[in-house]
Amino acid sequence: MEIKSEIIAVGSELLLGQIANTNAQFLSQQLAEMGLGVYYHTVVGDNPDRLKQAVNTAKSRSNIIIFTGGLGPTKDDLTKETISSLLGRKLVTDENALSHIEEYFKKTKRTMSENNKKQALVIEDSFILKNEFGMAPGMAIEVNDIHFMFLPGPPSEMKPMFLNFGRDYFMSKLGQQEKITSRVLRYFGIGESQLETDIQDLIDSQTNPTIAPLAGDGEVTIRLTARHKEETTAFQLLDELENKINERVGSFFYGYDNTTLIQELMNVLHEKDKSISAAESLTGGLFTEQLTAVKGTSKVLNGGIVCYTNETKRDLLKVSEKTLETVGAVSRQCALEMAENIQSLTNSDIGISFTGEAGPVTNEDQPIGRVYIGIAASGQETIVHRLHVAGGRNTIRKRTVKYGCQLLIKQLNENTVK
Repeated sequence: MEIKSEIIAVGSELLLGQIANTNAQFLSQQLAEMGLGVYYHTVVGDNPDRLKQAVNTAKSRSNIIIFTGGLGPTKDDLTKETISSLLGRKLVTDENALSHIEEYFKKTKRTMSENNKKQALVIEDSFILKNEFGMAPGMAIEVNDIHFMFLPGPPSEMKPMFLNFGRDYFMSKLGQQEKITSRVLRYFGIGESQLETDIQDLIDSQTNPTIAPLAGDGEVTIRLTARHKEETTAFQLLDELENKINERVGSFFYGYDNTTLIQELMNVLHEKDKSISAAESLTGGLFTEQLTAVKGTSKVLNGGIVCYTNETKRDLLKVSEKTLETVGAVSRQCALEMAENIQSLTNSDIGISFTGEAGPVTNEDQPIGRVYIGIAASGQETIVHRLHVAGGRNTIRKRTVKYGCQLLIKQLNENTVK
């Protein structure tokens, strides 16, 4: 029988947008690692009738239903009361949980109110999941071939409860399942439609692993997902498919999973033992800001100048007056001088410059999105890249930084920086 899992988060604060449903994300990741596919996420407020409707729907389509939230002491904590009634099971006091709650109040020298005893109520004949970081215990029970699990809402309680007790419960009940193993491939400089066109035949013929392209923030990601009981075989399947994809679009590939272009640049700078400095006009310090947000920046970043006006370019960065008067700040020559001068001023292995027109109006009769990125490296001829970057003002700035990272990574990996 195919296992279909569903996660039901209970709490009006989730529907109001006061907190994010990070519990569902965590549980989906954990269940996938166990080979238990999650088919549905549901969020329902603190209302018994709507909760019953959600549970009846879940029972019709899922054989694992996990609840988070609604196990606390207040009136709106109604998960176990509502579900026990729906299942025709009584609530009983778990003496171990009650003792744990009473001991907590003694240690904290607080008065225990009567409603706190409510947290020790569990569904009769359920398997108790100990709460080592809070008061309300979790529980699990199988009714009519459906596994119900109840976990607390606070992530600090829910996560260790599931990791320490919930996982073992499912493994003991369900045995070994096919493991779901995913890998995210990250690309920059190619649009989603072009990438899909380049690998369309692979998408059309996908079975195991599956391919899921996704665009966002100027980048494209591909999630590869393989199912197999043996993790090593799943990884082998992912490797084979990744190689086929990157034979076609590998020139745009830069990393895996949750990495970023700025993180990958930092990794390469450390690996090559190179220092860098930046002269930023168009980007207004965004490149340097993002670089300093990554651990280990002090070992590679020598400094930078935000030179937004022509006067600053001339007086601080020593861009020639002739360049600014004849070809302007948004030009190949200005980008070249900016890169070379910031490298020299800071005694860096690499100097990078960003100049261009982000809009909404133009200052030098240049099209909005025209960008020049200069890269000066010790012992090498300075390279200036001219780009046209689409989008609004802030999008152009952000994507320009990403292009700068991509160009630097490529240059460093090709060993052109000595």
